[in-house]
This record gives sequence, C-alpha cells and structure tokens, in this order.
Amino acid sequence: MGYELLARALQQQGVDTFFFIMGAPMSSAEKAAIDLGIRGIDVRHEQAAAMMAHAYARLRNRPGVCMACSGPGTLNFGTGLANALMDCVPVVALGGASPIGEFGRGAFQEFDQLAAMKPLTKWADRILEARRIPEMVNLAFRQALAGKPGPVYLDCPSDVLYAEIDEATVVWPTEPAEALRARPAGDPAAIEKALDLLSKAERPVAISGSGVLWSDAAAALARWVEQTGMPLYTTPQGRGVVPEDGPHTFPNARSTALREADVVLVVGTRLNYVFGHGQAPRFAKNARLIRIDIDAAEIASTSQVEIGIVGDARTVLEQMTAAAGERVAAKRYGAWRERLAAIETDKAAKFEAQISTDQTPIHPLRLCKEIRDFLPRDAILSVDGQEILNFGRQTIPTHVFGHRLNSGTFGTMGVGLPFGLGAKAAKPDAFVMVLHGDGSFGLNGMELDTAVRHKLPVLVVISLNGGWTADPKRMKPGRDLGYTRFHELAESLGCVGEYVEKPEDIRPALERAAAAVKAGRTALVNVRTDADAQAQTVRFTKTMT
Repeated sequence: MGYELLARALQQQGVDTFFFIMGAPMSSAEKAAIDLGIRGIDVRHEQAAAMMAHAYARLRNRPGVCMACSGPGTLNFGTGLANALMDCVPVVALGGASPIGEFGRGAFQEFDQLAAMKPLTKWADRILEARRIPEMVNLAFRQALAGKPGPVYLDCPSDVLYAEIDEATVVWPTEPAEALRARPAGDPAAIEKALDLLSKAERPVAISGSGVLWSDAAAALARWVEQTGMPLYTTPQGRGVVPEDGPHTFPNARSTALREADVVLVVGTRLNYVFGHGQAPRFAKNARLIRIDIDAAEIASTSQVEIGIVGDARTVLEQMTAAAGERVAAKRYGAWRERLAAIETDKAAKFEAQISTDQTPIHPLRLCKEIRDFLPRDAILSVDGQEILNFGRQTIPTHVFGHRLNSGTFGTMGVGLPFGLGAKAAKPDAFVMVLHGDGSFGLNGMELDTAVRHKLPVLVVISLNGGWTADPKRMKPGRDLGYTRFHELAESLGCVGEYVEKPEDIRPALERAAAAVKAGRTALVNVRTDADAQAQTVRFTKTMT
C-alpha cells in the first residue's frame, strides 16, 4: 500500500522522529512509520508540530518532519512553516489530502492545500502516483537541504496513500538526501581579495548567523576568530558559536563595534533588520562589506557588498584560515580589541548593578539574572515573548552553538514551548529551559500535555507581567490578560508547579523545578514580574509594540 511505502521512504531518509496529530488520510502512514521504529510524538496543535520539527532540525542539523491530516490540519502547519521559511530551517511537512479522483467534486476537506503551502515553503509538490512515493519523499528532503535550507511541503492524496502497488514498479532513490549535501568552495580570487582588504583594516568585525549551523561551520569560525582576533557578533539564533564570555566577544560594546567597524565580514547570515540592513546608522557609511553565503541571490540582494564569496561557510572559512597567514593575524587588531574591551568592562559593571535590583514586583532583568546564574553552560534555552525576549537577549548568554532558540526574524509568538520540546526530543540528555512571556505561553501552552505524555521533561519559566507587553500608560488595547495561575494549570496536567513573587525566592524555585526535571517531570515556575518594565532595544520598525 502507498502508506507503507511512505513510511519506508522516511526510514530510508534516516528519519527517527516525527511530530503529528492523528487524522485521515495520514493515520495509516503514521502507524506504519511507528511500526518501523520511528518515534511519533503526537501534539495538541499542528502549528506546534511544525515548530517542534523546526527545533529538532536546528539541534540535529537535519530535516525535522511533521505530519497532519487533510484540510484544516494541514493548514494549521501554516505559521510554523512560515516561521521556518523566514529562519531558513529544513522542515519536511507531509499533509494528507482528499483523493485526486474526487478533486473538484466537493470531497471531504477538499481544499487546494498545495496552493496554500507554496508561499509558506521553499518548495511544495503533490504525489500523483503511489509508485513514486519514495522518489518524491527523497526529492522533498533534497529540496529542504539544497543551497539555503528551508521548509518543504508534500501533498499526500488519500487515493495515492491507499493504492495497491506492484513493488517492481516502485522508483527507489539510490541515496538519501543527507548523503548529497554539497559543500561548494569559494572562488580563490575572491578569497584573496577579501584577505587583502582585511589586511588593510584597522577595526574589522565578523558577524554570523544560522548559516554557520547548517554548514557545520562553528569550529571553523571559532578557529578563524581565534587566529585573526576579529571581534564576533551574531544574530540571536546564531549565538554560542564561540563562548560568549570568551576573549573575542564584547556584547556590551556591540553598537560601538558595528558603528565604527571599517571592514565587516558577514558569514552565513542575511543583512536584514537584525543588522540594520548593513547600512548607516547601524554601520559606518563607508564600511566595506565582505559576504560569505551559499546563496548567490542572497549576496546580490545587498548592493553595498564589495566582495561576495559564494560557497559553503565551513569550506570558505577553512580556505581563508589556511590562506591568511600573517596578513590577517590577531596582533594587527590589538588596539581595536582593547577599545571594545574597555567599553565592555565599563558597561558590564553598570549593567550588573542594574539587574541585581531587589524591587517588587520583580523586575524581569532580575529574573533573567537568576536564570543566567543558574543555567548550566551547555543548557538549551528557548525564549519567547515580547519584553522577556529582549530582557533575556540582553542578560542570558549562550556558550554552545545551536543551543539558543527564539522567535527568529519572523517574530513569531508561541514558539517557546514547542521549540523546547523539539529540542528535548532531539537531545534527550540535554537540560532544556523555556523562558516564556505569559502572553506567548497561552498560544501553545497545552503542549505541556505533550511534554508529560511523551516524557520530554523541560523547565518552563513564565514572566507573569499580566499581559502582552509593557504598558506603563495603559494605552494599548487588549494588553491586559490578568495574572493567570499557570503553575496550577501545569499541576493539573501532571507537571510540577511553582509560584514566585519575591526575588529572593526565584533561585530556590528554580532548583526545586530542576530537581523535578532531573527526575523526569516537566516543571513550570510562574514568576510575577513588573508590568511597567519595558526593555530597551534597537527599534526594528515604527510599529513595534
């Protein structure tokens, strides 16, 4: 049967986990996959399934898989897939569909899902013949990984899934997609130009993002930074490529470093609003830009790039490190690092005093400080919300690459708990914390039930400021949500719950919750915070909340 072929095709691609909600016509395929030993984690909303697959992909550096029934089930993937598209994450979504033989006749849940999915993915197609199921699954995985990675969608009509097949007619790929991932080298002439430019620089910086993850380039970038002594700044989701308390990171001097840099090396990240589009006033007007990216179109999208190197980030960085020699060496930029280090030392001391406040209601910065001081260095942290997202970005470092998850460039609310559970499924031995705003938690909070049923113990901390954002003047419509007793909701679902109102009680509550997680239970710490505390951050748009 077609559904059995689908399960075997997933097995051929090396899939060991998928996220789903049961429903026709996919149920038989889901059961067949589980019977083959693939772990199926059923969730409470298909949006969360796509988000869990997203986090799983980031932690394992391979495509995450989600499945849904036809019609509204598949449509519920939408926000999760759009978020993966904006974050360039390889998610393979399989959606059941009404039978091809009844298209146009008003079949149950008939809807043009393929048309709906195309704007949300980098590639979308439909299986038209059962014998081609393995071929189409392989193609989906190849498309997800090819060039700049991203989500894909494969439509699975019921009459294809339930068709009987002559095994001799089946088209089986010779290689799983993972075996065909390309690592193109950069043009040696362009690399030589880049090194020549860097050899004349006085204040260079390197900036990087998630592309470093997908090309498995963290070690190569760390070697480059150590050899050249260039200060490094990353996107929020690219954090941890080097330990953030290391000698080449100056987080409190970020604005100065970007504004005064004379040469900027951009590795595996887009120059979007996160980095002020690579333009003044975020960067110096005369800053000279070098870009390394696997996508030529991405390099072409930034007109001020002087040297573009198309290639795999790891391969290109290895080429540059080998060719740099003494021309681009750490001693060249000693004065520049000393300037940034002085700013870092001054601002860090002032910030430490600020976040140590004993005020009540608890300031979110104090909550973040307690979390910072509590977390193991290799913990995975998923952050989701408005104010708490920004406070956490300013306060809580990441020391292991890939271990920081947040809403990404799309600014999607509700990702926190699904990301945390996807990460736990990907790395079951890791300590996973989810730091949520109370508003964002409400979007996928029932996934606590998924955590309990599937034994995915994580520690959830909620900044309970009574609403969606800070609003000292009480001017924002729909801002207030009240002070929900989320800890009691957690307890009703089988989790451990804690409620905190005083700053000195945060650490003991975290320790009790962590002990519960170690014992195999999900725990939630509900911390009442100051509703008027507003994070100070770079404004990305005039309409920010």
